[in-house]
Amino acid sequence: MKKFTLRAFSAVSMMALVSAVYAQQTVNVGVSVSATGPAASLGIPEKNTVDVVAKKLDGDVTINYVVLDDATDTANAVRNMRKLISENNIDIMVGSTVTAASLGLVDVAAETKVPLISLNGNAVVVTPLEGARKWAFKTAQNDSLMAAALKASMLKLGIKTLGIIGFADAYGQGWLKEMTAALQGTDIKIVASESFARTDTSVTGQVMKIIAAKPDAVLVATAGTPGALPQRELKQRGFKGQVFHTHGSANNDFLRVCAKACEDVILPVGPMMVAAQLEDSHPVKDVGLEYTKLYGDKFGAESVNVFGGHMWDAAALINAAVPNAIKAGLKPGTPEFRAAVRDALEQIKNVKGAHGIFNMSDKDHAGLDERARVIVKVKDGKWIYQPDLLK
Repeated sequence: MKKFTLRAFSAVSMMALVSAVYAQQTVNVGVSVSATGPAASLGIPEKNTVDVVAKKLDGDVTINYVVLDDATDTANAVRNMRKLISENNIDIMVGSTVTAASLGLVDVAAETKVPLISLNGNAVVVTPLEGARKWAFKTAQNDSLMAAALKASMLKLGIKTLGIIGFADAYGQGWLKEMTAALQGTDIKIVASESFARTDTSVTGQVMKIIAAKPDAVLVATAGTPGALPQRELKQRGFKGQVFHTHGSANNDFLRVCAKACEDVILPVGPMMVAAQLEDSHPVKDVGLEYTKLYGDKFGAESVNVFGGHMWDAAALINAAVPNAIKAGLKPGTPEFRAAVRDALEQIKNVKGAHGIFNMSDKDHAGLDERARVIVKVKDGKWIYQPDLLK
């Protein structure tokens, strides 16, 4: 009798042990961001944010992040993703910081059937939603969403003519296209358009051409600290009109490099950037405050910027999608699990991030709406919420 009881106990114990081992699952997430190079002021907070996101999910599931630097280089980003797939057996990829690198990762995602979450704002990463892009998602607001916010502010301020200076790459070209589309049907005309390389040290010629066109306002379509170059040049050359920037300038390193030349710049940003200034009724104020406190406590309040928020939101999407694949009885590290995560990402509804509320579908892999943007103005070196410019 004792022998039978012992055997029965051993069988039960073995089943419990197997269940426990099965429950203790690890999902590997690869990350490639621009922690060095021209976009470092964007990529560093993205990299740092990995340290403060939730990594333990219900059901004893661990999210393990492996972070690599692509140095703002597309070839490096592609190599990083292939390395993470072959050596770390990742189930999900996050990256990259800039448009060109993100586009390079889209093709790898489709080839390897590993879902990708981009941190870049250009809609081309997920539009049109066909072919390789079926494996790509993104957390940064589409540039079109931010261009519409800029249009609203320009109309409020009575702007009639606009000059644009931006990067001579996919980012700047994309913004020229989006702003041109946003201004259709308005009285605002683009009277000058110039470009420069991210690594250029002078934009005097381009700025002089823009000033010669006598626009009421200028839009600087750049990302990170390189945007300080045309901003300073505009001020030094005596431009008196309003200067707008894209949300790519929404980081404190830009303010530091630009200094007093940034005063009165207007730009659209994700609400996280001014979370403490938002109305209590704002739908993501609580998440924005949570993220900015966690990040600020670890890395310093002055280093918080919107780009780290995009990484926080990528983690929110991952933490919402992974449990669905786990519940389906699929094992991390398998093609079936990765496909299930892709499907779960596409079905995400009402997931609150630091920047907005995500609702994905088979027609929309960005998932954000007007709640994911506000307008700010730089005053005394700080970002000041301007709700009246977006009403």
